[in-house]
Amino acid sequence: MTRVLVIDDEAPIRLLCRVNLEADGMEVLEATDGADGLQRAREEQPDVVLLDLMMPRLNGWEVAEQLLADERTSDIAIVFLTARVEVLDRARGLEIGRVAFVPKPFSPFELAPLVRELIAQDERDDLRAEKLARLRALADVG
Repeated sequence: MTRVLVIDDEAPIRLLCRVNLEADGMEVLEATDGADGLQRAREEQPDVVLLDLMMPRLNGWEVAEQLLADERTSDIAIVFLTARVEVLDRARGLEIGRVAFVPKPFSPFELAPLVRELIAQDERDDLRAEKLARLRALADVG
């Protein structure tokens, strides 16, 4: 079962995400701020984190950077749910990698397909890396 952690200080946003993702058969975890979300991600190892940018204690960028820097959580895909989707934000997201953006307000119906696509992309990337490793091994033998 796909496990999604929603880190947002707004209860209605967490509820909206929970209802729609659970309806699609996903397990949903919640955190109310960046610091709690970071700890929960380390403990629960979700497949995807839906993350607000502007939150108390740790903002979304700080959470994302710490998740990606920690080998225990570096494989978790991150989706920013934010009202602030500027060119610089997107550029920063591309720079740190493994990040997607969903602008607020958003259609809750787009969340589950996005989560599924991120997981499928990760599986394709893993398969590609595995095949490249095999090819390198074959090239080293020959």
